[in-house]
Amino acid sequence: MQKSIRAAIVAAMAVAGLVAADAPYAGKWKINPGKSNFGETTVTYEQMAGGEMKATIDGLSYTFKTDGKDYPTPWGTTETWKTIDANNWEDISKVNGKITGTNTVKLSADGKTLTVDSKMMQATGGESNTSTVFQRVSGGPGLAGKWKTKNVKMSAPGVLEVTPKGSDGVALSYVNEGGMCDAKFDGKDYPATGSMWPSGWTCSVSKAGDFAFDVTWKKDGKGLYKSSFTVSGKTLTESSTPMGSTEKVKIVYDKQ
Repeated sequence: MQKSIRAAIVAAMAVAGLVAADAPYAGKWKINPGKSNFGETTVTYEQMAGGEMKATIDGLSYTFKTDGKDYPTPWGTTETWKTIDANNWEDISKVNGKITGTNTVKLSADGKTLTVDSKMMQATGGESNTSTVFQRVSGGPGLAGKWKTKNVKMSAPGVLEVTPKGSDGVALSYVNEGGMCDAKFDGKDYPATGSMWPSGWTCSVSKAGDFAFDVTWKKDGKGLYKSSFTVSGKTLTESSTPMGSTEKVKIVYDKQ
């Protein structure tokens, strides 16, 4: 009887190992900016009567002044804005009081484009540079108005490592940023950990077939983003939608 039980346990462990090894989404995946599509993303800045500026991204808003003070956001981060001159601003992002990125915001002379050059601190050491160009949709003058993403350039595209946990779970690790969420395929909320995550973030994961899974990201129990990951050969495609908006983003990863 003991031999039979032990044999059954060994067999189960072997099957779980095969499932983990054979999962098509297992491994490291690097963002391919050229194949990705960030074109539906918009940012709106609205000048308020009290002198504050209201920023709205992914259907979520926060207010700030360009006075060098920290202002909280719905994502649990803080943003610190300073005016350099009439067409240039600096925005410093912090997580749990620690600087994670510095953004230089530049308005073109004709007021039609907005360029955001970001230097993001990496958990692996050093920093990465991202340049995002927005085209004005409406509004003005100055920063105020609605802006739509035109193109994005990255010096160090992010790496996502997907590690199956047997047949009933998966760990998602954002290598560059230093963030992880280890969850089972049961739709329950599991804590997101690491330097990139403010407190209160969670993920829930569910399978969507042998080649796909879905992830819901929440902050303090409120759903903020939904992502679907699908594998095709050596390509992993993430389709992401904010819960407060209909805007969609497609991120394509190449197998490393």
